[in-house]
Amino acid sequence: MYGWTVKMSMPSVLAVAMVFFMIPGGVLSDMRGTQGLEAQQLAQGSTHLHRRLKRGWIWKQLFVPEEDPTPRVIGQLKSDSDQGESSIKYILSGEGAGDVFEINEYTGEIRTLKKLDREEKAFYVLQAQAINRWSNEPEEPQSEFIITVQDINDNVPQFQNEPYVSSIPEMCPIGTTVAQVTATDADDPMFGNNAKLIYSILQGEPYFSVEPKTGIIVTSWQNMDREAREQYQVVVQVKDMLGLSGGYSSSTTVTVSLTDVNDNGPTFQQHLYTFAVPENAAIGTTVGRIMAEDGDTGINAKMTYSLEGELEESTFIIKTDPVTQEGVILLAKPLDFEVKRRFDMTAEAVNDHVDTRFLSLDDFTDRTTVKVIVKDEDEPPVFLSPVYEWKLPENAAVGTVVGSVSARDTDTVNNPIRYSVDKRSDTTKAFKIDPNNGTITVAKSLDRETAAWHNVTVEAKETTQNHLSSSVVVFIKVLDINDNVPRLARDYQPYICEGTQAGELIQLLSAVDPDDPVEGHHFYFSMVPEKRINPNFTIRDNQDNTAGIVARRSTFTRKDRTQYLLPVVVADSGSPALSGTSTLTISVCSCQPAGHCPTGGVEALALSMGVSLQTLLGILFCLVTLTVLSVVMVMVRRHRRKQQEGREVEVKELELPETVSQKVFYYGESGVGGVELDFCQPTVPMRPRPRRRERRMRREDVRASIRMSLRESHLIGPEDEVFRQFILDRLAEADQDPYAPPFDYLQTYAYEGSGSPTGSLSSLDSSTLESDQSVCNPRPSLARLTPWYGAREEDTLF
Repeated sequence: MYGWTVKMSMPSVLAVAMVFFMIPGGVLSDMRGTQGLEAQQLAQGSTHLHRRLKRGWIWKQLFVPEEDPTPRVIGQLKSDSDQGESSIKYILSGEGAGDVFEINEYTGEIRTLKKLDREEKAFYVLQAQAINRWSNEPEEPQSEFIITVQDINDNVPQFQNEPYVSSIPEMCPIGTTVAQVTATDADDPMFGNNAKLIYSILQGEPYFSVEPKTGIIVTSWQNMDREAREQYQVVVQVKDMLGLSGGYSSSTTVTVSLTDVNDNGPTFQQHLYTFAVPENAAIGTTVGRIMAEDGDTGINAKMTYSLEGELEESTFIIKTDPVTQEGVILLAKPLDFEVKRRFDMTAEAVNDHVDTRFLSLDDFTDRTTVKVIVKDEDEPPVFLSPVYEWKLPENAAVGTVVGSVSARDTDTVNNPIRYSVDKRSDTTKAFKIDPNNGTITVAKSLDRETAAWHNVTVEAKETTQNHLSSSVVVFIKVLDINDNVPRLARDYQPYICEGTQAGELIQLLSAVDPDDPVEGHHFYFSMVPEKRINPNFTIRDNQDNTAGIVARRSTFTRKDRTQYLLPVVVADSGSPALSGTSTLTISVCSCQPAGHCPTGGVEALALSMGVSLQTLLGILFCLVTLTVLSVVMVMVRRHRRKQQEGREVEVKELELPETVSQKVFYYGESGVGGVELDFCQPTVPMRPRPRRRERRMRREDVRASIRMSLRESHLIGPEDEVFRQFILDRLAEADQDPYAPPFDYLQTYAYEGSGSPTGSLSSLDSSTLESDQSVCNPRPSLARLTPWYGAREEDTLF
């Protein structure tokens, strides 16, 4: 290769292999290109053959150890044409150039800039160039090379998939696989022993062992018993460097649980269980609990209990508590201390699931003795029958014996018993009972139609201090007797149309009877037996508890007769038979074509009064009209009263002739359909004064008072003593009057002489007053003057 020279600092085989791997591929390509160029020149017959001198890269070691914090030169790139004249410039590019590695552009030495981590990046691919500083032409083609980071043991092995939990059955053979632990090391497994791991047991021997290379944990102890120890903690350690010194290690814990197998049978801890139960205990009462212990758990500990004995199997039962696996003894039949006072039984417990690999079949069963003692209790009396039912007729006389109840004390002392009737069950007090022997008799007359059944509660109570009692229900049925008279089913109002033919059916009748015979009701209808036959009607019995009224002639008219009375006899089939008579009123009616009598009742009434139907309707119309008019008048009067009470009162001083010495007030109506008044001067509303009947004056008295005031006004003046006294009286009266205007209202009393512009009043009897033309708006022609002692309803018009 002519001028190519490779300088190696490490003579090892690995270094030589790496150096050849790093030889730039461009060198061979340049050699092939040069040979091709020479061949081309020879083919063209060139006389001067220009041979290119080949140059080569020279570099030192290209390995760098990881985790080395000291910057150092790791190799040198140099062209063989470099004569040390600094004419060649070396350039480095690629991964980590300028950041991790730098090159001396004059010498070609490559230096690390920081600490490297092989686990982060194992090698770097870079490119180098050699350029002539003066001509800026490449001295060597660009070459690619690799810097490898050498591994050191700087990582601790780590366990994967933690935590480790495993379970194996108890009593398993030696060598049973428990679990496998796996650890990894981030170091280079191809470089030395840095990542070569080995496993060992730190805790768990002699029960468990581990294979050093695979990490598989196996059992090393025979017949491990779950009942002795249920769980183990196995600590496994892993080391790198094949366990040599200087390596790293870590550990993990494997939790090993032993699962249960049925290697234990049930065992009673007691040979005898004794229980006591009162004789009055209810069925289903828990008598006691027994327990056969089993060291196993789950399905292997489930067991079934049973009882053996003569009568015990039917008197008591035993069930297994699914939670505690106890045997619960329950009472299945009532107990009686006086009959049997003790029960002896044998209880057996058997495993539901057996496994003959560990025990024989008999080892899964155990027995014990159970004794139950019955305690004596003071019990209430017991009736000989749970219910009593008797019958008696409703006409039974007072004192009749209905029946007898009987109860006894089941205790050995046999206490005396007293009987009584619960008052809540016999509110009518129809029965009474003998307290000593329990005989029930009739205390009141019975009526089946009122109460067909009587449910009486009889109580039996001991005479001892405890006063224990019990009760029983007595059903008494009252039997029916024929003691009610039959009657018609309803109030019939039959009518017959004018023109009815003989033999036509007028009314269908039926009857009712409160009695309830066993064979059912059978009613018979007939007419009252008389010396002569009824010429108008007859009764036809249909033999089905119904009958029909049939006309016997065809000449019924209203002019002849409007009503007919027909007695009807209804008899029952009782023993003895009872009958009743009802009188029907048959009205004659002018029916419509279809036979309907719409005004049968009114028309019959009119005919019975001797008045025609038209006259009766006219009277009814007049009565309705008068009622309507009365209602309208009342409503109108109420409306007028409301209008009068709701008026707005306006007060205005009215100018009177100079002969008038009193003040006149004007009352105007507004909002009641009249003309609205509008004066130039604002009106002063007055508070309506209530009636004062004691001071009310008649209209004639008011007029006389005004005439007198007018006559006197010509004779007196403002300085006159009479006029002054008049003003003082009016003021005193206003101060003492609670119905006077408010306290802030000004009352004016003025004297008007003969010079008044209004002139004299025309007449005291006149009802109109000419309005003054000087006011802004014309006043109404009618004005009301309220006298000093007047009321609203008695206003006087002038």
